[in-house]
This record gives sequence, structure tokens and C-alpha cells, in this order.
Amino acid sequence: MKTIFLTGAAGFIGYKTAEKLLTKGYKVIGVDNMNDYYDVRLKEFRLNELKKHKNFRFYKLDIENYEAMRIIFENEKIDAVINLAARAGVRYSLEDPFVYLSTNTLGTLNLLELMKDYNVKKFVLASTSSLYAGQKMPFKEDLPVNTPISPYAASKKGAEAMSYTYHYLYGIDVTVLRYFTVYGPIGRPDMSIFRFIKWIDEGTPITVFGDGTQSRDFTYVDDIAEGTVKAVETETGYEIINLGGNEPYELNYVIKLIEEYLGKKAEVIYKPFHKADMKATWADITKAKEILNWQPSISLEEGIKKTVEWHIKNRDFVKEIQLP
Repeated sequence: MKTIFLTGAAGFIGYKTAEKLLTKGYKVIGVDNMNDYYDVRLKEFRLNELKKHKNFRFYKLDIENYEAMRIIFENEKIDAVINLAARAGVRYSLEDPFVYLSTNTLGTLNLLELMKDYNVKKFVLASTSSLYAGQKMPFKEDLPVNTPISPYAASKKGAEAMSYTYHYLYGIDVTVLRYFTVYGPIGRPDMSIFRFIKWIDEGTPITVFGDGTQSRDFTYVDDIAEGTVKAVETETGYEIINLGGNEPYELNYVIKLIEEYLGKKAEVIYKPFHKADMKATWADITKAKEILNWQPSISLEEGIKKTVEWHIKNRDFVKEIQLP
């Protein structure tokens, strides 16, 4: 039984990735600092689900805490590391860029240094489509993403670069996954789909920055988790691989789907487009198909339906969740 050290285990993608690993028979050592960037009750909800699995062990700690992680590496035989711990969100990174650098870049360095010292040879790093700002679509991994337009994207670029350095110097096998707008049940309440479903259901006006024609390559969380597990199982050397839905959809269409599945009409307030946001994203997933044998299986329509159904089933719980 292989042991995976999974950071950000109580997070949106981390929870679903841990669940898939456990189902496949892996032992998962999950860590998460349980920070209050968004309502901790969502993280506790996910974590309680994971704790039902006998092969899941959890440590509440921060990947910025090098010495605390060293103790775990000393006491456990770790076969691979998946780093999903991150400060996420483009807009908030403008308010507190320091925490993005310390978690996303320095935290990644801590993990790589421990992997070097304890001879752990497989690393999967979660990165972001935000790096492609200003590039020609569909976004391919070989585009020169050297001009990030937010501290969030810059911190992820730093993590990618550090990962390559450790691959080059110490032979660590690295797969960098650039995720594209992940959504689904038990999602992040700072992201539009969670917020829109909650607000529309409660009769609260929703806020759209721009005119709603901006488009995203929305990707269902189960597909993202499946791609992440395939990445940890695949030897790549050093590769950057997009995981995306492979088709952009306008935000207005997403709102229409939510209205349809909830059976309620949205009241929309439009505000100016945010400078740090991207007008559109669209993943070229050729490499994911060729290297990981991965492609998304859940359509946007099915994914939104599943997400709305989870919301309705857990309406009383979601009603109490505070939005950031």
C-alpha cells in the first residue's frame, strides 16, 4: 500500500482527491491548516467525511511550518507528495500578497526540500490557469507565461519554477497541473457558482463583474481529482499539464442553468470588470490525454445539476455558511 502525503486535504479539490485515493487503496496522510479564508465549517464537513476511512490520517498543520512537517516525514514512509495547499483567489491576493508568497511559493519549497532529504521521488503540484492571462486561446502549456497579472498567479509561477529546480538538481519526478475553474458540490464559497446558487436560492441579488459574457473553462471537481490521481501514478520527468473542461462557457449561461435547476429567477447586479480578472479561459488538454490518458467526463450541464442537487439536499447547512 503506497502512502501519499496530501496537503490541503480539507480543501475543495484536496477532499475529493483524498477520497479517490482512499477508494483506490492508497494510504493518505492529509494535512491542512484549516485557515479561515472562508467558512471553516465547509472544511470540517469535508474532513469528517474523510475521517470515516481507516487509511486516512490527518494532521492540522501549515506547510509553512517546516519543522512540523519534518517530523511527519521522519515517522512515515512517504511514497509521493501532492501539494494542493494554497492561498487561492485572484482578487484577495491583491489585498494580502505576502501570505500568497509564503504559502504558495515558500510552502512548496519546504515540501521539495523535505522530499530531497527523505528521498521521496514523486511530486504533484497544483497550479493555475491564471498564469495564461493575455495569451492566445486555447491555452497550451508551452506558452511563455512570464507576465502574471496577480500576486496569486506570480506565487504559483514561483512554485512551478522551484519545482523544476528540484527536478533538475535532485531527480524528483514532477507533474505540474494547471487547473481551470473548478466547481462542484461542497465547493469554495468565494467562487461564483457556490455563491450564485446560494444567492439565487435565497432570493438575494447576485453580483456579476462585467456583463456576464466573460467565459471560463469550467471543470467538475471529480474530473480534476481523477486527473490528479492519474498524475501521481504517472512518471513524467518534469511536465506541466492542463486539466480543464476543454470548452469555455459564458457566465450568463451558467446563471441560466442554475436558474433552471433551482426553478428560480436571478436578480443580477452588474459591476465594472475587475482589472486582475481574465476575460476568458480555454484549456488545450492534448497533453493530458496523451500523458495521463485523461479527459473530462462530466458536462457543464450535468455538473451544475449535481452541484445544485447537493445544495438543495444540504440547504439548511449552506444557509449558515458565511460568504467571504
